[in-house]
Amino acid sequence: MNLTLSVDERIVEQARKAAQSMGKSLNQAVRDYLEQLAGQSQREAVIKELRELSMTGQAPKGQKGGWKFDREEVYTERLDRRRGD
Repeated sequence: MNLTLSVDERIVEQARKAAQSMGKSLNQAVRDYLEQLAGQSQREAVIKELRELSMTGQAPKGQKGGWKFDREEVYTERLDRRRGD
């Protein structure tokens, strides 16, 4: 897809130099930025979904609002596995 933008010439020249210093064309730098921008909303959706899943998970020991890390519980479970319990 082709995209036409209106940008001040000075900004284009500065951006072209910045892209060149990164070993990219201005076109590639703009493409990379747009891909990153589009992916950001996707990452936000994944983060939101993970948060929702963590809040709907089975709450251990009567806790509400999802699972909470308990260092003592993890330690005990690890010791039990080593002992073969």
